[in-house]
Amino acid sequence: MAGGGAARAQTAYIGYAYPAGGQRGTTFQVKLGGQRLDDVCGVIVSGTGVTGRIAEYQRRLGSQETQLLQEQVRELKRQFAPPAPPKPTTPVAPKPAETSPNPPKPATPPVPEPPTPAPSAAVSEKDQAALDMIARIEKRIAGVVNRPACAALADIVFIEITAAPDAQPGPREIRLVTPKGVSNPLVFEIGQVPELCRKAMVTAEFQVLGKEALAQRKRPDAEAEDRVTIPCTLNGQIASGEVNRYRFEARKGQRLVVSVSARELIPYIADAVPGWFQPVVALSDSKGNEVAYSGGYRFKPDPTLFFEVPGDGEYVCQIQDSIFRGREDFVYRLTVSEMPFVTGIFPLGCRAGDSPKITMNGWNIDGAEITPPPTDAAPAIRQIVARKDGFTSNRVPFAIDTLPETFDKEPNDNQASAQEVNLPVIINGRLDRKDDWDVFRFAGHAGDTVVAEVQARRLNSPLDSVVKITDASGDVLALNDDTEDVGSGLNTHHADSYIMLKLPADGPYFVHLGDTGRNGGEEYSYRLRISAPRPDFELRVVPSSIAIRGKSSGSLKVHVIRKDGFVGPVVLALTNPPPGFFAAPATLAPTQNMTQLNVKTDLPDTKEPVRLCVQGTAKIDGQDVVREAVPAEDRMQAFLWRHLVPANDLQALVFDPSYVPPPKRTPPVIR
Repeated sequence: MAGGGAARAQTAYIGYAYPAGGQRGTTFQVKLGGQRLDDVCGVIVSGTGVTGRIAEYQRRLGSQETQLLQEQVRELKRQFAPPAPPKPTTPVAPKPAETSPNPPKPATPPVPEPPTPAPSAAVSEKDQAALDMIARIEKRIAGVVNRPACAALADIVFIEITAAPDAQPGPREIRLVTPKGVSNPLVFEIGQVPELCRKAMVTAEFQVLGKEALAQRKRPDAEAEDRVTIPCTLNGQIASGEVNRYRFEARKGQRLVVSVSARELIPYIADAVPGWFQPVVALSDSKGNEVAYSGGYRFKPDPTLFFEVPGDGEYVCQIQDSIFRGREDFVYRLTVSEMPFVTGIFPLGCRAGDSPKITMNGWNIDGAEITPPPTDAAPAIRQIVARKDGFTSNRVPFAIDTLPETFDKEPNDNQASAQEVNLPVIINGRLDRKDDWDVFRFAGHAGDTVVAEVQARRLNSPLDSVVKITDASGDVLALNDDTEDVGSGLNTHHADSYIMLKLPADGPYFVHLGDTGRNGGEEYSYRLRISAPRPDFELRVVPSSIAIRGKSSGSLKVHVIRKDGFVGPVVLALTNPPPGFFAAPATLAPTQNMTQLNVKTDLPDTKEPVRLCVQGTAKIDGQDVVREAVPAEDRMQAFLWRHLVPANDLQALVFDPSYVPPPKRTPPVIR
């Protein structure tokens, strides 16, 4: 693996983007903090309708460099800065003698005449350039932090983003390109309503235990609150100990949705507990009385609250970290609007080729329309939205499968009233009320293996399922509450249930499905698969970008997620690689869950990043099954847990290690 390790060590990294999005139809500046961003030269935004360009790069400065800049400012000021006008003097009244019985009143000091302005003279081009340079250097020095709270955020890049008026709203991915690699992706949202962006934070200082207050940001009290007009999206960063407030006017009867994106933007922060920014939001009326509060939405850390305005007047929305932590990567987007928001759909999926009627619950959805994926969509979990008056709702997952489907039919609360089903089947159902159980009966044969799998939490249902299989006498043969699915994105509570059971005898069997908290209601929907095992696999390729030295090689890690007892080997290869890229096939043995794929190139360099695709092939029931590897980033949560966070693309860049970028500034020629 020649050069692979060195190439990985030089890969660019971005830890936050602020603001982490903007309104379509606008151009705006974004600040990104990271490391190894030397000579950043490009911006990649996924999807169409959004472009970016580099505006400025500020690497982390050392103390000696800062001192040299300060000396340069002093020298420039000595040569070019105009002298400060003299300060007016105020005459001092004479002090009365102590022995005088009637001391004279102090004289009223005369009002000084305003200084006569000097005759205006046009500033020369040379002088103006020097003054501009002084301002730039002073601004640069003001942002220097000798000991940042997180060194991985200390390199700063400013980019300019342009979002077309017809750009599709919702999450994208943003990356930076350097001559030696492509950065990790960060979520970047395209919004639909006007946006406000608070002044960007300077790099946070390291906090010393017992002296944390010394490192806290010193901001004027006036910057704690902004007056805004709804609907709007509010972009901010939370510093240690801070609270941000927004004051707005609202009318009686408005049905406001206040939603926050924070963990969705930066899913995992390695050196924070619980591993992400945990925002909480509260609404108060003009008298300061709290009228609504949210510390999360169902099982998601990002809060969402729904508020029907009781009367005309001013309201204040407040956001902070739940335990008053803060840093420049504690970034949020807070939207206050009457846009449609879907809280639940039914069914949660359909059979491939079908086009079912989907019902939905939520706020501001009267007149909204939601449509399933097209009938030619391949089996997978897709994202769908509701549309109303030109606005798009939040995205909700929708599953597509190939098995026959049916719906649960009440009453089926116990074994005596169980709903009979024929296997294989996927049942779309819901737990309609608290402490509800849905029970399904099927005919089994001795030696058959049966799988009962729930999809609910992975489809945004609040259901925390528990499943058990019983025989005709009611004896429990298998029971499961939670099963981890490492391919389920950002879930940290794997609440869906899974059982694979070999049946002991011929006869009827019963699958019981309930909620561990005995909850229920219209939104407690599920998809329950009862079938023979369907051996299959998924792949994740890490990282989602690779930097390779010219005419050398680099390595990717490929993880396999085995399903329904699949234990066969998987052969990995590049699919339709760009010219100059190739890889010898690698095999994931039956005992392996991860291996490396070496990617080679005979190119000296690539001018721009290219996309790669990794596929795995396995024999299942005598058939070749091919699965494309999903690019992902290996992220750590709270010093301990690791997660494979999916990305859109696998980007590759070949670089010449001897390449030296041309200097951005050249010294003047002295004659």
